[in-house]
Amino acid sequence: MLSDPFRQAAEAKDFSKMEDLFTESVVFRSPVVFKAYEGRDALSVLLSTVSEVFEDFRYTDQVETGNSAVLVFKARVGEREVEGADFLYFDETGQVEEMMVMVRPLSGAMALAEAMKARLEAAGVI
Repeated sequence: MLSDPFRQAAEAKDFSKMEDLFTESVVFRSPVVFKAYEGRDALSVLLSTVSEVFEDFRYTDQVETGNSAVLVFKARVGEREVEGADFLYFDETGQVEEMMVMVRPLSGAMALAEAMKARLEAAGVI
């Protein structure tokens, strides 16, 4: 499946081969920020940060058809349990050109937003 390399990287919390997984101009749509993030560098920071924030992260389902895939996950952010989905859209070479993440419930999404903001501020990214 096209999404297997991404899944393996996410489960291992190892995105060191970003250039293999994502196009240079990849677009990332966050579950908590309206404006999309663009480019591999921005996505690299976000994925490494969220891999620190999510605890007990695991995929529970993987569905793929044509050039798109959905990976359903469960995780914890502090005391909050979250469920979510990574929507991946691939280009003709098999690299992710767009990624959209959705998270529920609202209390979990809010905990995720607060934890991400704190870590990104501490790193001087925002």
